Parts: sequence; C-alpha cells; structure tokens
Amino acid sequence: MENRNRRDDSGSRDNYMEKLVKLNRTAKVVKGGRRFSFSALTVVGDRAGNVGYGIGKAKDVSEAIRKSIERAKRNMVRLPVKNGTIPHDVVGEFKATKVMMKPACPGSGIIAGGPVRAIMEAGGVTDVLSKCVGSRGSINIVRAVFDGIDNMMDAKTVAKNRGKAMKDLWG
Repeated sequence: MENRNRRDDSGSRDNYMEKLVKLNRTAKVVKGGRRFSFSALTVVGDRAGNVGYGIGKAKDVSEAIRKSIERAKRNMVRLPVKNGTIPHDVVGEFKATKVMMKPACPGSGIIAGGPVRAIMEAGGVTDVLSKCVGSRGSINIVRAVFDGIDNMMDAKTVAKNRGKAMKDLWG
C-alpha cells in the first residue's frame, strides 16, 4: 500500500525518435562584440508511420533544440508505410528543391541523404530510394519531403477512389 500516492509514469512517457538534422549558428555584431544565436532543425517520429519536423531558434543551443522538438511533435503527419517501404513513387517540391522517393525491395535499406534519411528512419521506413534535385539546403529538403508525404496515398484511399475493395487491389 505504500505505492498508492506514487504516479504511474509509464503511460505519460513518449517513445519518439528525435533526430537533429541541422544546427545553425548566426552572429550579430554589436558594440561589445558578437552575439550568437542558434537555430535547430529536428525530425521526430514514432517509427510507426507518424513523423514531424520543427525549427526552433534561441540564444542557447539546448533551448533551440527543445523548441524545435516541441514544434515537431505538434506538426506530426501520417506517413503511409507498406512492408517497410512507401506505397508508390512520389516527388515532393518546395521552392527550388525536388525530392524523388521510390519504394525499394526489402533489404535495400534507406538510400538517401542526411535529411531524407532522418525523416524515413523516424517514420519507420526501412527500404526506400531517394534523389534530391535542385537546392540542397536542409530546410528546403525537409519541406520538400513533407510535401511528398502529403501527396502520398495509402491503399485504403486508392481503393476508395477507384470504388474497389482492398482485396481487388492487393490480391
């Protein structure tokens, strides 16, 4: 009976995978010297198809990372995963950046650059091919990948749009 007042924290802890994609330091020159400021770009996912990104800015590194992780958790989207890969080819675009993503055979692994790799690992994708064309800025690549994720359709949506049952599509 001594554990009656203790709270059970097992349900309140979240088991998200947090990846720091980019940490940027900027300097403002003032009369007394330089003032440094930091911006952090992070990706958060539960390895089960939910993934989000966030950007945080602060005068301290740890505060910038904390802010970006909070923002990423608020901006989670659903990433359709089928047998460890994405369901179909998709191209995501943001400004001058295009990211092409293709499903891959089991065992291929994540063949992608840093920002795309972080998003796919956090989302639970184990096999995917990707290519980035255009601007190579980390923020633009992340936003282009999330544009591609928004354009992805899962099997239920495709079946509903075609007016067919899931069995007819997948056999």
